[in-house]
Amino acid sequence: MANMITDETIEYVGILAKLELSGEEKEQAKKDMGKMLDYIDKLNELNTDGVEPMSHVLPVQNVFREDVVANEDACVEMLANAPAKKEGTYMVPKTFD
Repeated sequence: MANMITDETIEYVGILAKLELSGEEKEQAKKDMGKMLDYIDKLNELNTDGVEPMSHVLPVQNVFREDVVANEDACVEMLANAPAKKEGTYMVPKTFD
């Protein structure tokens, strides 16, 4: 384990995370954090020359469609069943005074 996590580091992380850790939990956290840092070191050994940085692992494309009104003539049909209407809109009871 090239990366040694100190007790002070665990205490500091515990304070930041607002955790109260027992002695056993602190020891386990030290081991886990050490393993994480070792894995990051392992990843740093990879040759990434010529690899373009990316923000997402999958190709991202714009999936939005044009904002086109598709049912503009349905207004009359929709208002046909309205109990009350005024100037092409629904009339509803007041919800406040």
